[in-house]
Amino acid sequence: MAKKTEQPSMLQTLKEQLKQNAPARLYFFYGEETFLLHHYLKQLKKALIDPVTESFNFHKLTPESFDIRTFADCVENLPMMAEHTLVIVDEIDIFKMHESDRNAMAEILSDIPDYCTVVFTYETTAYKPDKRLKKLWDVVEQNGLQVDFEKQNQRDLVAWIGRHFAAAGKKITPDLCVYLIDITGGTMTALAGEISKICAYSGAEMVCKADIDAVVEPVLDAVVFQMTDLLGSGDYGTALLKLQQLLKMQQEPLAILGAVGMHFRRLSAARILLDNGKSADDLMKITGLKDYAARKTIASAGRFSAKFYEKAARLVLESDQKIKTSFDAPERILEVLILRLAQEAKDD
Repeated sequence: MAKKTEQPSMLQTLKEQLKQNAPARLYFFYGEETFLLHHYLKQLKKALIDPVTESFNFHKLTPESFDIRTFADCVENLPMMAEHTLVIVDEIDIFKMHESDRNAMAEILSDIPDYCTVVFTYETTAYKPDKRLKKLWDVVEQNGLQVDFEKQNQRDLVAWIGRHFAAAGKKITPDLCVYLIDITGGTMTALAGEISKICAYSGAEMVCKADIDAVVEPVLDAVVFQMTDLLGSGDYGTALLKLQQLLKMQQEPLAILGAVGMHFRRLSAARILLDNGKSADDLMKITGLKDYAARKTIASAGRFSAKFYEKAARLVLESDQKIKTSFDAPERILEVLILRLAQEAKDD
């Protein structure tokens, strides 16, 4: 049987186009990793636009300045003293336009001039093409490169973090890179800012954990993960300290409770998968977790029994009802929840 050829990702295709200095005429940029989205926007602009003639050949439209006629004019405008023009359109859902504008958009996108590149970007607006709108969807599918900037995997992030510290004259171990990914949520946007803070704070060439803990504020999910891990290892006092840390960070009690409930649901699902001989890949499919988070969840799930997860779900629901209906302080209700979870973990 012939071996199936793996198709390149849209991001790989974009990289190859830039490498060959042959950008396409139509792009749709979206996804969670906005650091990469902005990076490749800059690369496109660098490849296509001369700073000297930028004011003539670079056009950017936002929801405040966009209308179909202005967009058409930007696309059709001939380049001035240059070979290319670039049109960037931010946060415009072309599939939610009125029918007349959708039809006009389909016509424009089906015949973008050779000298023009159009990029639609989506950061706060979800990119969800409506394939039922066949005329527009066919044009998008046939003419556009739809690039999903996903979170990078752990291996690539560790290498990227190491390079960024090295550029600042610092060194960091792979284990600390993983720790930094864990407590920041693992997006390049968050990591870039935290790396700068760590480099400014640390006086030594080798970055240590104390440097990270001194200046990096962990994301909610990371602290909740640490808290449940501490329950699993029997360190109940430190688990309670983690809750107090979240409250000092002025996290809303309901948000904390929601994160705790979500995490236990993922752990419960992971436990069921483990009991049925499944792996982290299966957990990724049903929860949407990325590879590192899925593997970490699978590794932690075995610390508790299925019966414990049932009790944890009940306790979370009870706490939710109390926060919403009782006169007791939400912070106190959360502390009692952690203490009761600690007792259940001890008896498990």
